[in-house]
Amino acid sequence: MALLDATQNYTFSRYFEMNLEAGELAAEFGYSLVRKNLQLPKFQGTLDRIQELSDRLEEVLPYVPLTSELARREIIIARVMSELIHYTQAELRIEYPIKVSNWLQGSLDYLLRLQQPSTQFVVIEAKYEDLTRGFTQLVAELAAIDQWEKTPDRSIQSHLIGAVTTGTSWQFGRLDRSTKIFEQSINSYRVPEDIDAVMRILVAALKP
Repeated sequence: MALLDATQNYTFSRYFEMNLEAGELAAEFGYSLVRKNLQLPKFQGTLDRIQELSDRLEEVLPYVPLTSELARREIIIARVMSELIHYTQAELRIEYPIKVSNWLQGSLDYLLRLQQPSTQFVVIEAKYEDLTRGFTQLVAELAAIDQWEKTPDRSIQSHLIGAVTTGTSWQFGRLDRSTKIFEQSINSYRVPEDIDAVMRILVAALKP
């Protein structure tokens, strides 16, 4: 039985509200999904400001109740994005609108794009609490990027990397564009405790 109605329009955020299972939604788009202990590549170079970022977060967080998505985005995620630009010089688009079809449309919370030497994309979805439903939404967003007409030749970037985050928790996923298989990590990272690992994964995704 089909999950989606061919006569209806669906946005990325609507998939979150529908409380669908990520694997079922992936199948609806023609993909499959596996859950695993996903070990993504980590940047091995020097991150010259990572300790400073960790210290700033540990200093601020005790004084800011993270009771809304906006608070988490302003206090944690925005700082991580700023540092990521420092290390990669990637272009950052916030609330970036994209439409591929009536089933794949909406705004991406954060789209990071590196043009040189080849175009790389990272999608980050911010959520207040629910990483599980957030990952379902991320599946739709990565599928949209995969099918986006402006995306360069698939051989340029064979995998798409995405993350869903509450700010303090980060869960990563990867889409193999050739096999059309989503990999959902069963493990997650904590910030600021694991900020070094999170940043190294994000930098490596943009600077392979």
